[in-house]
Amino acid sequence: MRAGAVLLPVELRDGGGEQPLRTPGTGGEPGLWLVRAETFKAAVARLAPVVLDGSEKQRAAAFTRARDRDTYLAGHVALRLLLGARLGVPPAEVPLERLPCPMCKGPHGRPVVRGGAVHFSLSRSEGLCLLACAPAPVGVDVEAVPEYAVAEEVGACLHPWERAELSALRPADRPAAFARVWARKEACLKGLGVGLGRALSLDYVGAASGAVAAVRGWTVGDVAVDDGYAAAVAVRG
Repeated sequence: MRAGAVLLPVELRDGGGEQPLRTPGTGGEPGLWLVRAETFKAAVARLAPVVLDGSEKQRAAAFTRARDRDTYLAGHVALRLLLGARLGVPPAEVPLERLPCPMCKGPHGRPVVRGGAVHFSLSRSEGLCLLACAPAPVGVDVEAVPEYAVAEEVGACLHPWERAELSALRPADRPAAFARVWARKEACLKGLGVGLGRALSLDYVGAASGAVAAVRGWTVGDVAVDDGYAAAVAVRG
């Protein structure tokens, strides 16, 4: 995947069938799947009780908003279906664990398949989930475009060049551009396994549409998803 590539979305359908945009290969290309929680809801109701583990069920039950809970369940059911198919094991038996955090060594680093047979990433936002599988560490992020006030407030934490690029835009265009920057950064941070533990001002990814700045050690691209969202994928190497 070349830096800045715009990738078309592919949906994981209700029946559980998968149609990856790209199958992971030796060149490090990620397979990407898009899951819309509402259209995947019937499959989730049938499969969640039997494929999710206790911690996933507990996390789902803790959501107070039904939409957040449905999105979480859709993403995690889809993830287990995809990984189970790739590993040749039942979805409920996919051996998931977390690596130590690279920064503090705590047990909240990047989620992985035990043994490292395949790398994956999952992101969810307001009814939409994006998943990736790859032969190298990978991160994805999908973000609903925020309100103007949120984009302005959080945008102050970005790299100085990104703040300047956003300020140069018309106010009406800033929320979508902010979401684009945020998704690119989050994809890289998820690939690293540090999340927001790394300052958002350190790495420059750029705000321009279809033009991702080079990030050392990572190939980053935008992912074309539904209107009102921004998404990105980052693969190490």
